Formats: sequence, structure tokens, C-alpha cells
Amino acid sequence: MLTTRFVNGAPNWIDVGTTDIGRASTFYGALFGWRFESAGPDAGGYGFFQLDGRIAAGGMQTTPEQGPPSWTVYFRSPDAEATCKAAEQAHGRVLFPPMEVMGRGTMALLADPAGAPFGLWQPGRTQGVDVAGEPGSLCWVELYTPDEAAAAAFYRATLGLETSAVTFPGGTYTCVNPAGAGEDAAFGGVVPPADDPTEAGSGAYWLPYFEVTDVDAVVARAEELGGTVRLAATDVEGVGRIARLADPDGARFAVIRSAPQQT
Repeated sequence: MLTTRFVNGAPNWIDVGTTDIGRASTFYGALFGWRFESAGPDAGGYGFFQLDGRIAAGGMQTTPEQGPPSWTVYFRSPDAEATCKAAEQAHGRVLFPPMEVMGRGTMALLADPAGAPFGLWQPGRTQGVDVAGEPGSLCWVELYTPDEAAAAAFYRATLGLETSAVTFPGGTYTCVNPAGAGEDAAFGGVVPPADDPTEAGSGAYWLPYFEVTDVDAVVARAEELGGTVRLAATDVEGVGRIARLADPDGARFAVIRSAPQQT
């Protein structure tokens, strides 16, 4: 699971682009207890979703020309320029080249060979989000991609990520962890859409999971506020109770109440 002890290659930021930031603020505030605050007049409408005064995510209003509403996962890079070059050499694309952000850090947007968009965040004053792995915050990410092996090779070449196979009742799950950190530092997984009918035809993309205390209550509230249930609340043995949702604008995300860690 994710923590704020960020290491190179691990997710350290996340944000949502939406056609109505006010509606998104109401929606995510009701689900996670977030409060949206603008980053100021020089931030181009960008702002921060705060959980008890701690930044849990970013968000901004976008236009149709900027693509459909979606969540973007950012991975920590010590050198965004070098990581972009590595991504291009591994047949990825740089969608938005590295840009310094008001002294807070440097960001870039890329796409892997299957088309899944993702971001880079090279820390400056801001290391990443202030909270992770707690209720109301990011705790896991999943890459839906048609070719697990190709994805593993790309992210290893670009971010140094390592994969491992975890067996569970009904199949095998591919976990992802930072270079040299071991399986205990896994922060996400790689899933072929063909294995999950709810993701078939969705294309390649990263799906963020947010920890919650009551999955069923969050699902019900999401529906009340115009969200969509893409996968009903489901128990996964040894993992927890999960559900996949989309906000009123269509941005996809998931929620989980994690099973207690075995000791």
C-alpha cells in the first residue's frame, strides 16, 4: 500500500481533470471528506483537495479539447527530463514536456506504448501528497493494459519498476513495486482488461484506489450524487472489499476497505 514515504518510481501525486470543478468538489467532498482550495490566481484554476488540512489530491477544470475527464497518477522521478527520454526510448510518448511549477517541483505528462497516460513529479518544495494509505486518500493503483509483459518492460525501463506474481484464490495478480524495494513495497498491479468484463473496451489506463471505511455507503452516496457504479461492492479474499466507480463527469476511480494486514 502507498505511504508518504515516497521513493523514486512510486506514485507521489494524483489529480483529476473535470469539466465542472464545483460539482467534483461536492462529489468527492461527500465521498471522502475533501475540501477544495484554489492554488491561487497564478495556478490556472488548479487547486488542492484537502483532507483535514492535508493535501490528498489535486484538481482543475478542463475543456473537451484537453481530453475526457479523468484521474492522472504521477510517479516520483529524480530527473523528469531523463525519465522522459527513457520513456521515448522505450516507445512511449511525451504528451507534455517537463515544466517547473512555481518552485513546488517539475511535472510532465506521458503515455505508455499502449496509450495509458501517466504523469511524472520531480519534487521541489512539494514532495507529493500529504496523506496516503488512510481513509479518504490514495492507497493503490492499477494499470489496465492489453499486454502485461510489454507494460512491465516499459515501466521497468522508464521508472525502474519491478513486478511480482501473487497467487490468490481464482488466479494470479501481477504486483508492481519500486526498484529494489521488494514485494512488501508494492503499490499497485497490472491487470489485462480481458480478465475483467467491466474493463473490456476501456483501453489502457491507470485506475486509482482510495481507502474508505465503508465501501457500500460510499457506493450509495456516489449514486445519489450522479456517479456511476462500474463494479458493485465486492469482497476479494485477502484483499478487502472493493468497488469501481465513475464520478458525474465520467472520471474513473475505485474505493477499497482493505483487509487487515496479516502478521
